Amino acid sequence: MTTPYKSVMAALHGERPKKIPFTAYENKIPRCTLERELRDRGLCIVKRITSYKLHTPNIKIKSYSYTDGGRGLVRTVYTTPYGDLTMLTEPAGFTTWRHEFMFKSPDDYKKILFMINDTIVEPDYEAAAKTVSDLGEDFIVRDDLCLEPLQSLISSSYMRMEDFCIQWMDNRDEILKLYEALVNLSHKIYPIVANGPLEFVNYGGNVVPQIIGVETFKEYYIPHYNEAAEIFHKKGKLIGCHLDADNRLIMDAVAETDLDYIEAYDPGISPPVKEARKIWPDKVLWLNWPSSWHLFPANEVRARTRALIEEAAPGDGFIIGITEDVPEDRWRQNFVAIMDGIDDYEASLI
Repeated sequence: MTTPYKSVMAALHGERPKKIPFTAYENKIPRCTLERELRDRGLCIVKRITSYKLHTPNIKIKSYSYTDGGRGLVRTVYTTPYGDLTMLTEPAGFTTWRHEFMFKSPDDYKKILFMINDTIVEPDYEAAAKTVSDLGEDFIVRDDLCLEPLQSLISSSYMRMEDFCIQWMDNRDEILKLYEALVNLSHKIYPIVANGPLEFVNYGGNVVPQIIGVETFKEYYIPHYNEAAEIFHKKGKLIGCHLDADNRLIMDAVAETDLDYIEAYDPGISPPVKEARKIWPDKVLWLNWPSSWHLFPANEVRARTRALIEEAAPGDGFIIGITEDVPEDRWRQNFVAIMDGIDDYEASLI
């Protein structure tokens, strides 16, 4: 019997399942009657977890919540031997806004370096295996590595992107000390995930090529993808990356990697599906159905879905996914329209 899980796994292995898979992150669709109906039609929910835990035993962490102007905010304080790091966040539905990052000035380099070096990694295999067992085959469970070492300084809680860019030019030696510490941390995580119970893993992402540049991407990103891929392939596992920005600058560079799939690819801002398939003939293409397209009427959503599949024909190694927030007043009609577009295409082949 074909299940949503089996269809996604077949596509991830480069095959053409009976029906083009349609997936959604677990926090992008509420549990409800329509969600149940979509799962009956083949929608696969992507549950993202890690098969490991991280601890910083020599850092005290305190958080407190408060309200300011009607907004709920959370102040977190990390106490290190070199002083405190602080962060201010605002929970906002499916996401969290960061108003303050840990890095405030060069005085914080020692504190952040200590935090990275203090991190202990330990397996959490039992919990991961239980998640797979509990959810069943309407779900697929994905493991997550840390962000790429350099990307960790850009897309996590350490630094604002603007601060990273300034420090990359003015204090690169200090940035590279953090980078090397994050490389060491990654090396602790790779074997734990490789030996864990989950079948595939995302490695980082959210790269903005227009900020990073091609040469930096080649020097500081690709070697880590390939190193990790070698470890995971020996264990029969798949590895991909969440590349959801405009990838035009790095398309050829990504083709040089040993990544098995590119996830969250957005053909609304990156090159079209047909072009991506030509540049990456050996990679599975797992789309984010373009976020800006959710503003189209349902009949246009349906037609554009079918057009995406036609560009990917015959459809081997191809998945349509939802990896970003969908407007609350649009998700119901659009998810149905996307599934209708998939069914339209499959019916045209009969």
